[in-house]
Amino acid sequence: MKIFLMGFMGSGKSTIGKKLANKLNCTHIDLDTLIERNYNTSIYNIFIKSGENKFRKLESITLKSISTSNIVISTGGGTPCFLDNIKWIKENGISIYLTLDEKSIYNRLKKSKKDRPLINSLNDNELKKFIKRSLTEREKFYNEANIRTKSLNLKIKDLIKLINDYSK
Repeated sequence: MKIFLMGFMGSGKSTIGKKLANKLNCTHIDLDTLIERNYNTSIYNIFIKSGENKFRKLESITLKSISTSNIVISTGGGTPCFLDNIKWIKENGISIYLTLDEKSIYNRLKKSKKDRPLINSLNDNELKKFIKRSLTEREKFYNEANIRTKSLNLKIKDLIKLINDYSK
């Protein structure tokens, strides 16, 4: 079984993904980390040198190259929103949208802006506007997920129950 964790940047996909994979005794892959490993450069450098469109193509190629079946995949925040990725995700596993409110996203992202090429140059007010606008644009893709749950204070046992209930 492939489980895809989706949601806005800062929503906890990587942290929850590691814990979920550990409890399910399976592999965890963070898609951004896999891209960096496969292309021997950082996401930041890909954005700076080649632009977002090139990054989205590499992201889609990398996503679709994951052949392991017993795995939890933490996608990038934009992964399901570009090319035909959401369709592919839904055809190839269980998708979970980890929701988080705008204020919590903002509080998390303002602490980790430097590592995120889409927001690293934004001031606090611009960051708030970016979150609001982008979340509105992306939510239609996130909402296509098989399962939707709040990520704040999410207990892994509760997430596993949601997955088991969906799989019945």
